Amino acid sequence: MSHPYKGFEPNWVSGEFPKDSYRSIFKWGAPLEIKAPRESLFRLMKEKFHLTDEDFRVYQEDIGFDTVSFQLPIHLSERDLQSFAEIVGSEFVRTDDYARLSVAYGKTMYDVLRLRNKIVENVPDAVLYPDTKEQIEEIVAYCAERKIPVYVYGGGSSVTRGVECVKGGISLDLRLRFNKVIAFNEVDQTITVEAGMSGPKLEETLNNAKALFGAKRAYTCGHFPQSFEYSSVGGWVVTRGAGQNSTYYGCISDLVMAQEYATPIGNIKTDSYPRKATGSDLGQILMGSEGTYGVLTHVTLKVFRHMPKTIRRFSYMFKDWETAQAAAREIMQSESGYPSVFRLSDPEETSVMLHLYGVMDSPLKYLFKFRNFKENEMCLFLGFTNGENGFSRNAAKNVHRVARRLGGMSLTGYVTRSWEKGRFNDPYMRDTLQDFGIVTDTMECSVNWSNMARVHRDVRAYCKSRPDTICMTHMSHVYPQGANLYFIFIIRESDPEAFRQYHAGILSAIQQSGAAMSHHHGIGKMFAPWLEGSLGRNEYDVLRTLKNHFDLDNIMNPGGTLGFDLKENEKRFPVR
Repeated sequence: MSHPYKGFEPNWVSGEFPKDSYRSIFKWGAPLEIKAPRESLFRLMKEKFHLTDEDFRVYQEDIGFDTVSFQLPIHLSERDLQSFAEIVGSEFVRTDDYARLSVAYGKTMYDVLRLRNKIVENVPDAVLYPDTKEQIEEIVAYCAERKIPVYVYGGGSSVTRGVECVKGGISLDLRLRFNKVIAFNEVDQTITVEAGMSGPKLEETLNNAKALFGAKRAYTCGHFPQSFEYSSVGGWVVTRGAGQNSTYYGCISDLVMAQEYATPIGNIKTDSYPRKATGSDLGQILMGSEGTYGVLTHVTLKVFRHMPKTIRRFSYMFKDWETAQAAAREIMQSESGYPSVFRLSDPEETSVMLHLYGVMDSPLKYLFKFRNFKENEMCLFLGFTNGENGFSRNAAKNVHRVARRLGGMSLTGYVTRSWEKGRFNDPYMRDTLQDFGIVTDTMECSVNWSNMARVHRDVRAYCKSRPDTICMTHMSHVYPQGANLYFIFIIRESDPEAFRQYHAGILSAIQQSGAAMSHHHGIGKMFAPWLEGSLGRNEYDVLRTLKNHFDLDNIMNPGGTLGFDLKENEKRFPVR
């Protein structure tokens, strides 16, 4: 919850709600946890959207307490259901309404708005809860023979409609039973886990390696996406995900050592060598396939020494976006070691963050004014370093050297610690605001330093073409050659189709600006129409060839994932 309000505070939805309700599916995270905005941020929202306290006395949206119920037929035969029961056990095959809907949607606002409006579509015929990779292999083989569509549900945090069961069939829910450690190798510093392993369970396991495996020390995976608490290792891999500490530890494509898949043509297993020159890298080819080639079963990951005491936190304020970008580029190109967390916010996001984390309720706001740092111009940079103590200290010193040379004002580690407190629970605020018709969602893309200004300008211009829109932008995964740009937009909207059209316009703006369509969210079915136009026809045909090799009958995550079965008139190409 937020700090107590001095004035009117809305009646945010909190406490118990029915476990079989729509809200239990679309709500982010733990059932009883909510996050309300600070009063200063609440005032900002009212001002931006021309609202008064009266607009927050009654919920503007359906709060989703109704029991899940719909009328969509099951197309699987009794023979099919019995065959699945023989593989995983009858108690682990479900066809009830709640189970079917619980794995059908992810967490983009298009999903949430549909659920609030009780628009139920694209659900599986049955949900299976496998326990072993052998069971999954048997299921995939059976489905390949019977031409039954196969979908996979890991943590459920997809924002690209990646898990949506457009063609019915079955969904494999990996959360319940397929989440075990297969092997831990301290000599190689690797761990092998089942694809349904959650982020928190993986990290807890590694942090307790001494007790669990007799290891010499504690370890970490170093992979902490904002969805960390409700995402799975398999989901990270198949979408080529990234964590908030990726600038030091690397994205998931840097962390994966080996993978194992159950595909319609048989099992595929890659080796775990750190580097090799044996033709095209099969592991990299399989990553990012989003379930369209097969079901990812086992993953071997690099692990790192867990040294929380060596963290050096920092935060700086720069006077404008151009100077802040120059500082970020110099930090990454100076060859003095990379920070772990690296988050640079543009002026609009900086303004919102100062309210979100209570900075504007602290004495720092007077210091900004004294130093002539202007709101809606200044840019906040925060982060920390990891690694061996000397390395971490020197990397932080380099950040300070660059920031100071370019006029950055040190805010010490105060702001960073405030950000850390909310780094995983900020998404909870989406529910509290959306109950009153305020929608928050995100888009992100990958850019080079040389085209960053254009992408930032053009995508924001489209976002702002809709009146009364907040569009915050930051870079949070940074490289010597460029970074990702992460856009967070806040609008008033209740209609799912209107939201989808606006979202599509942002995707077109990203494509037209010359950025990569996604840095780490993946493509799914929502971004898929833009993929071929972004990659190029010849380049995309390579992916299509792989799809035809692994899954000629298109049973693996069909219905638009990665654009493989889209019609030509459904695809979007840039205007030249």
